[in-house]
Amino acid sequence: MRLRKQLPQWQRTLDWGQEKKAVSTMLRDIQVFTWLEYSKSKDAAFCFPCRIFGKHLKNDTFVNTGFQNWKKALDVYREHEKSPAHKASMESWCSYKASAAHGSVVEQLDSASEREIKERREYLSRVVAVTKFLGKQNIPFRGPDEGMSSDNQGNFLECMNLLKEFDPFLQAYSPPSHSTYLSPSSQNEVIQCCAQEIVKAISQEIKEAGMFSVMADEARDGTTEQLAVCVRYVAGGSVKEHLLAMTDLKGFDAESITTAIEDQLRLNGIDHVKVVAQAYDGASVMSGTVGGVQAKFRENHPMAIYVHCYAHQLNVVLCCTCQAIPVARNLFDLLQNVYTFFSGSLVNHDKFKETQKQLGLQPSELVQLSKTRWSCQLMSINAMIENFPAVLTCLSNISNPTAVGLHANLARFTTIYLLMVFKTFLSVTESLHKYLQSETVDLAKAEEFKCAVCATLKEMRTDPKATEVYDRAKALCETHQIPESCVPRQRQKQRHLEEYIVESSCGAASDLGNAEKLRTNVYLPCLDRMIAELEQRFSSLNSVVLKGVQACNPGSSTFLKEEDLRGLADHYNVDLKREEVWVAKHYLDRKQESLPITDMQCLFGLLDNVMFPTLTQVIKICLTIPVSSCSCERTFSVLRRLHTWLRSTMGQDRLHLLAIMSVERGELSKLSQSQLIDSFAKMKQRRYRLLLKK
Repeated sequence: MRLRKQLPQWQRTLDWGQEKKAVSTMLRDIQVFTWLEYSKSKDAAFCFPCRIFGKHLKNDTFVNTGFQNWKKALDVYREHEKSPAHKASMESWCSYKASAAHGSVVEQLDSASEREIKERREYLSRVVAVTKFLGKQNIPFRGPDEGMSSDNQGNFLECMNLLKEFDPFLQAYSPPSHSTYLSPSSQNEVIQCCAQEIVKAISQEIKEAGMFSVMADEARDGTTEQLAVCVRYVAGGSVKEHLLAMTDLKGFDAESITTAIEDQLRLNGIDHVKVVAQAYDGASVMSGTVGGVQAKFRENHPMAIYVHCYAHQLNVVLCCTCQAIPVARNLFDLLQNVYTFFSGSLVNHDKFKETQKQLGLQPSELVQLSKTRWSCQLMSINAMIENFPAVLTCLSNISNPTAVGLHANLARFTTIYLLMVFKTFLSVTESLHKYLQSETVDLAKAEEFKCAVCATLKEMRTDPKATEVYDRAKALCETHQIPESCVPRQRQKQRHLEEYIVESSCGAASDLGNAEKLRTNVYLPCLDRMIAELEQRFSSLNSVVLKGVQACNPGSSTFLKEEDLRGLADHYNVDLKREEVWVAKHYLDRKQESLPITDMQCLFGLLDNVMFPTLTQVIKICLTIPVSSCSCERTFSVLRRLHTWLRSTMGQDRLHLLAIMSVERGELSKLSQSQLIDSFAKMKQRRYRLLLKK
């Protein structure tokens, strides 16, 4: 038996061998009574809607056995058609057909609801996109007057208005007045979603890596002490450093700082992951071996070795060298005084800029010295040398006692010689300074570069190098007609003691030449002090760990030396297999012929962790050990750009979230609009649904 939907289907059930009259009669009846159907096997007529939708009509002829009295067919059909049961079945059938064509009422409502949700999400995607843009670019969100009549409603609302001018969807869509998602509270929620999703992604990568290192530093922001906690780990074969959190410090002692770091690890669910190292600056509260942060942190993470930030150490080396030698200290004091003279007065600064134009020099500024600003010594020296003609000319044209004194000190051969000396020395260390600030630098390469810098400085003790510096100073003096003589003032001898004073053990020895005096009294002392500071301050790292790291460095003479690798592996409870080291040596020897292995990261990518599980684990540890805490310093630089006087009333929570968005702008760009909208929808119970059915 077939469900009757239209005539051709029924026609296929007829035996066309029947009489034409019977066929034409049945066709006529079916065309008149659309509910009628015929069964060839039973030679009977049935009521389709009653049979399918009649729940209580099991004993009815049109449902059970079928109607076969063809002589009274029309009368019976009409009588059945008028019955209440048939009418109810017909209504059910009509509803079914409408439902099949357009869906049920519930489905239609669901479809309308789904369409509304998609529209809301489409609208919210614009809100999220503007939030991401402003957060990534460090642009303030709000304005002083965000009313509809305001000429400037703030960057956030103005960006939405700008989008609306070119976006047909925003022009056509009108959100409910109480769900525009443009209020300050909605802004904060979207910002929070962005920051949380960034940190969530970072935490997930750390869990998959199975190990990480902690870097932390604190700085004062107005009246609040801010702590930045960064992490370093290996993911996808590359080293990554990210900002994990920023928080306010309640106390400045080691216990408070350690607790703050531990709290952030726990809040992000990575407190159980192995911590292999910790890197801070050299402040006693951080580096103390008994009561410092590094000691207290190791109570819960005993494997976490302490690394004194290499970049901070190098900065201390330069500062100590520049301040320990009297002539060097006098030079940098002079540079600072010249900077203050021109920058502290608008009149003097304007004269300086005018002199630059007259001499055809590129407009540039002198550089201020700062103990916390790295490489500022070299920048200050380079700025002075580039602007030396303008500085001398401008000072000579100003009738001021201060200007006269500064000019007298600058227009001396000794001053110019010192400028050339420190330009040479600091240029050697500058490449190391920049390399140490890289996120991907590893400990082995840092040690290599440090040793290379020390070796380069030691080579500069030779006479040809000293003579080269002297000649450059002499050439600059000749350009500006500065005399080369710098004979020091002799102390007046007392006449009654003249016969008893011995000034030379060799009798009437001749005075040293000018170049030799400067080399002996200035060049070599400054150079030796810098070398000594470098060798002394960079020797505090655990020797066992350092040997193990060097053994993982393809450029080291101890590469894959089993004894050194064993010490590092034992410290981190890695059961290093001797056979893996042997096989790796032969495997890498064959690889070196076609693919040179330059560093640890390249080595880690070549070794398969299935074939070399313990060796790759050791190399991964070496890559995870940080060299500096520069990521924290970069965070504070972003903080200064965020917390300007225009945004002085911003709360700390919002400040921390915006800092994460700005620092981790790369991770922010990876977040999809849909992902952020889902997070926003799940944050709390919303007035309108925003989540799509899966």
